Amino acid sequence: MKVLVVDDQRIMREGLATIIGLEPGMEVVGTAMDGQDAYAKVSEWRPDVVLMDIRMPGMDGIEGSALIRKHFPETKVLILTTFDDSELIIKVLENGVHGYLLKDMPSEAIIGAIRTVYNGGTVLQHDITSMLIKEFVKITELNPEKSHPLGAQEPAELKQLTEREKEVLALLGQGLNNKEIAGTLFLTEGTVKNHVSNVIAKLGLRDRMQAAIYAVRHLS
Repeated sequence: MKVLVVDDQRIMREGLATIIGLEPGMEVVGTAMDGQDAYAKVSEWRPDVVLMDIRMPGMDGIEGSALIRKHFPETKVLILTTFDDSELIIKVLENGVHGYLLKDMPSEAIIGAIRTVYNGGTVLQHDITSMLIKEFVKITELNPEKSHPLGAQEPAELKQLTEREKEVLALLGQGLNNKEIAGTLFLTEGTVKNHVSNVIAKLGLRDRMQAAIYAVRHLS
């Protein structure tokens, strides 16, 4: 598993690179100082996972992530930052990144998150998920016309989903990976993978992270 570490602070870049490099099966192919540098190095080295900060001089992590996801969709992007601003979180998640973590996470949790996104999962720290749900509830209260609760106002595209697919979608919104969803619903991972693919296709979404955002917006 090839990893690129992106952070404007040298001590953070080197520290993360050292921790990740000690993990069996992980190789840090390099580091970058901002989004533009990250994009150039992804073009050259094609890492499997990019560990990306958000606030950086030059091109920030939001724009850098969008560029990488647009031109190298096979590369997973995991945000690791100190900023827990809901507007930033929503913006970067809508760019198609695969997870969002805060830097106060233990190193073993960061390593686990890298493995999860590498294996096709998504990672949303519990505190981040709770914040997003509260933010969408607030938006709904202030702008009722933007609300799409289940029932009479259920979005038309949601009606295409089976009840099981809705259950899978709701668990995606909680940040669960396929294995965790399978355990929760007593299904095989293969069955869950098929349900996730169907949900993404039926809702016209790009990937499972967009499906998770959709679930937080419409099923919370």
